[in-house]
Order: sequence, then C-alpha cells, then structure tokens
Amino acid sequence: MKQHLNTLFVTTQGAYVSKYGEALQVKLGEETRLQLPLHTLGGIVCFGLVNISPWLMHACAERGIAISFLSEQGKFLARVLGFTPGNVLLRREQYRRADDESRSAVIARNLVTAKVANARTVLLRSVRDYPEGQGRAAVQAAAARLAHTIQQVQAADRLDLIRGIEGESASIYFAVFGHLITGQPDGFAFTGRNRRPPLDPVNALLSFLYAMLGHDARAACEAAGLDSQVGFLHRDRPGRPGLALDLIEEFRPFLADRLALTLINRQQVHAKGFRKTESGGVEMSEDTRKTVLIAYQKRKQDEITHPFLGEQTTVGLLIHLQARLLARLLRGDLDAYPAFVWK
Repeated sequence: MKQHLNTLFVTTQGAYVSKYGEALQVKLGEETRLQLPLHTLGGIVCFGLVNISPWLMHACAERGIAISFLSEQGKFLARVLGFTPGNVLLRREQYRRADDESRSAVIARNLVTAKVANARTVLLRSVRDYPEGQGRAAVQAAAARLAHTIQQVQAADRLDLIRGIEGESASIYFAVFGHLITGQPDGFAFTGRNRRPPLDPVNALLSFLYAMLGHDARAACEAAGLDSQVGFLHRDRPGRPGLALDLIEEFRPFLADRLALTLINRQQVHAKGFRKTESGGVEMSEDTRKTVLIAYQKRKQDEITHPFLGEQTTVGLLIHLQARLLARLLRGDLDAYPAFVWK
C-alpha cells in the first residue's frame, strides 16, 4: 500500500525551490524559508511565480515526486513527472475498455452513483446538524430527488444517459447548496455553480479545492500504473486528464464541498479574503489560500474506515485506494468497480 507522503504547496510569489543535498530547500531572496528531506515528499504544487531548479526536477523525476504548476488562483497549468512505466497490459486493457462505450458505461454508472449518493449525504448531514436552518424543506426535497436520481443512474446503460443524469443531479444539488451556508450567509451568497472564472467567493473556493483533488487524482492514477488521460465517464480531450476527473467525482462532495462549508461556517475564511478581478472573476488572497491549503492537508490526515476494504486508512489515501481498486477491476480481479460511498 502506498505510504501517505506529504504534498508541499508553495504559494509565496518569487520563491525559489532547489535541491540541497538530499533535501528540498525553499528560499525567498537570500532567506531560507523551508527545508525538507526529499524522501518525505509525495508531490510539490507551485502556485504562480515560483521557480524550481533543474536539479530538483531531476531528483524528483528519479524519485517519482510529481511537480504540478498552477496559476496563482489554482488553475492547472502543467505537471512534471519522471518515467512511469506502469503496466503495459493494464494500460492496454484500460484503453480497450475506454474505446468500448458499453463497458465504459458500467464503470461510469458506479462513479456517478457514488457521486450522487455522497452529494445526498452532504445535504442530509446539513439537515441533521442544522435542523432549524433556513431552506430546510428545500434541502430535504432535493435529497429526496437525489435518491430518485440514484435509482435512475443505476438503471442507465448508455454513457450519454448517465452523463445527462449526472448533470441533472448536479443542478439539483447546487440549487440548494446555498442553504448549507449558515455561518456567513451575507458574505458568501451562492446562487449556482460557475467557473472559468468563478464569479463569487464560494465558487472560487470550490474550484480551488477541486484543483487540489485533481492533483491528487493524477498522482494516484500514475502510482497505480494507469493512464490519467484516458477516462470512462470523461471522454478523451487534448490536455484533459479524463481518468483523474473520473476519480475525483466520488470525492467532490465528501472532501471538497464539505471542507468548503466547514471553512465558511466556522469562519475560518472570510469574504474579505476574496477579491474581484478586472475580468469579473473572483480570486483568493494569499493568506486565504494558505488557510485553505492547511485545512485541506489536515483533512487528508483524518482517519476513516474504507467502506469496501473494511480497513482503517486516512482520507488522503482514499483516492489512491480507489485507483488501485480500478486497476484490480481492469486486471480481472474484481467483477465491478467499488466506488467510494460515504456512510
């Protein structure tokens, strides 16, 4: 089983990250801000104007440490990863299944079922935690509609139908998502999901967390010997990591959405930590981004029992376990993909 290695997030603009013996060193000008042994790292994520030395890239490539480059607002730009041989037979089977829409639909159905079930759990937990909250009836009604949607997707046998149901479920879910914001409703008004660019603080926060999930999912695919570009629910598109996007569907409600709600409702982030750009989009301040990253890393350390394996693990390892379960399916060790359903 993959060990839970840490991900280093470098957000300080103008920072220079280099190799120092068998360690990584982060400097700002002549000041050393951080020094970490390379063997403790599983990934490096750089935001905005962050420079990395070629020697560090070489060392990370040799050790299987992925380096991701994102814009200052969290938009994915590029990824540097060394040679990943994976398993040629595994990848050939992945490509064969991806080319077969009926077989892809079987996997996609389980992915979407888990996503909708986890979204429904987010709604039900909010009703339980805030029984007197505004919009309680609307949230309960949405949860009931999602229960019906789960039955619909389980009966679907075509990819286009599964995608249509997934889109409908997302509309139902996000139509009441604003009712789940109880701590700072004025500063974090939410009327619907938008992106590229996000137009309000809630969407900016969600998009940022989804980008973090995407980084973890790509790493999980590569570590399991899978091709992160070739998905089953998300079809091939140049530059799009289809399989990584498939994997994060199960975790959007459970990890990203719940964390966003916690940060807002517990007032760990504030509306003043977001600003509107000239293009009309909304972005986070550096301090807010650091708060979110720390909370994300801390959440990944929480322990949970895997619903299929019955083993104790950490939240951060869940996506790696799911990638390995998918690989086992492709190898013929499992009859179906056991998507992660939060209980």
